Order: sequence, then structure tokens, then C-alpha cells
Amino acid sequence: MRPVSFDIDVLRSFVCGVESASFAVAADKLARSTSAISAQMKKLEAQVGVPLLRKAGRGLELTQAGEQLLDYARRLLSLNDEAVFAVSEASLEGWVRFGLQEDLSGFLPSVLGQFTRAHPQVRVEAQIARNAELLSRLESGALDMAVVWGEGGRRSELIAQLPMRWIGSEQQALAWRVSGAEPLPLIMFDTACPFHTKATDALAREHIDWRVAFTSSSLPGLAAATQAGLGYTVRTRLGLQAGTCVLDEQQIGLPVLPSIALTLRYQQTERSVAVERLSRIVLQAVKLQLE
Repeated sequence: MRPVSFDIDVLRSFVCGVESASFAVAADKLARSTSAISAQMKKLEAQVGVPLLRKAGRGLELTQAGEQLLDYARRLLSLNDEAVFAVSEASLEGWVRFGLQEDLSGFLPSVLGQFTRAHPQVRVEAQIARNAELLSRLESGALDMAVVWGEGGRRSELIAQLPMRWIGSEQQALAWRVSGAEPLPLIMFDTACPFHTKATDALAREHIDWRVAFTSSSLPGLAAATQAGLGYTVRTRLGLQAGTCVLDEQQIGLPVLPSIALTLRYQQTERSVAVERLSRIVLQAVKLQLE
């Protein structure tokens, strides 16, 4: 059998079309005509020998083969882009100080490793911290960029609006019910955070009493107490900890919570090439994690 060599441009069109939920939008983003993108998809299906897309209402959806190829295509594009940047920006130098939330600590370190391999002359200092601390360090100039919770100004980029959710234990169900006499046991950080404020505001509107059952200075501490069934906490689905799960608000009688912005914020409006390059990689990685 003659080996098949995928065209990186075709794979890029395929991934862009799927992620944009429209190949017409992908054509705009990639500065190609819709007919050119369509021809690329036909070429790709001819190469693999099976359909990758099928009609679903007025749009298209991936077949099982398409889902499999999408994962490989993303990895191939990532490796291709890493190689291009490693060669074309081999002389890139500098220093980037980057802060991130504990919610992202499970997958972003590998992204930083990818950046460091591509740009060995750039020194990256990364630190995991709470939201208030990251904002303070940005303000003082101790960080160049950070992924934080909350709306930002002109020195920020919105990554996503994520619904806040009630989080409970996968195994230890609470006896508390909204009609009971006992206040709702909450698990929260030991200092103020936007999740706690939004949650208690929502409970007040519904006239639901609450009490602090457990406090911690770290996300793993919140997760351990939640997993043990000491109470409920509030986060997003991003970085959901082992042993915990997202709860059905209607089933347990708790209010639906609002969304919270996840943003990439910068210390300065004018950014170095190294900061700009790392920011593109971080944005892409977080958005892929949210899909």
C-alpha cells in the first residue's frame, strides 16, 4: 500500500472548519474561497478513504472517523507549528513571567514545556496563585501576563464565559435539602473570591440560609473536603477535581449561578515578542481544553 502524506494546509482547514462550526467561516479566517475549502475536504476524504463529515440538519457533523482524525490533525498541526517557530524564531530571547489559576494547573505546564522547547533562549517563570494574588502581581509589575477570573480592560483578552456550577462529591451525598431546617454547608477559600460572592448572592435571593463548613487556601483542599461530603463548593467545569462532580441545581433545589469570565491579562499594553508568542499558545491550549 502506498503511504499517504497529509497536507498540513488541508489539515488546518479541516480543524479550523470544525472549531468554527462552519467551513464558510473557516474560509474567511484562512483567506480562502469556500470552494477551495470544499475541494480540500474532498481531497482529505479521498486520502483516508472514508467520509469525515455528514449532514446534520442545515450543517455538518463529524463521523466517527472524522472525530479520530480531528485529534490527530490537532497534534500534527501543533508539532508542525512548534517546528516552524523553533526554526524561524530560534533567536527569540527574553523573559516571560506568567501566572495561572490552580484550575489550569493540570494541562498548562505541558504547554509551557512546548514553548520552552521551541524557544530555549526565552526564560519562563511560571507561578500558580489565587486570583487576587495574580491581579496584585500584575499591577505591581511582578508578572507579565496571567490567566485570571473576571472581566478585564484594554490590557486583556477574553478566553471564555464559563457558567459557575455547584460542585459536590461523586460518592458522599449530602442529607441537606432546600426544605430542611439546616443551613446549606459551603466549602470555600479562606479569603474572598468571586465564586463565593456570586454563590452567596444567589442564595440570598432565594432566601436559602448557608454556613461555612470548611475553608482552605488551595483548590485541592476544597476538592478534598467536597469529595468527603462536607458540603458544596462552586467552580466551573474547567479543571474539575477527581472525586467531585457537577450537580443538577434543580434536583437539589439550588439556584442556577451566573457565568464568570476567564481572561488573559497583561501587565503592559505594549508586549514583547516573547510574551506575545506565549500568549497565543496559552489561548489556544485553554480554548481546546474547553471544547
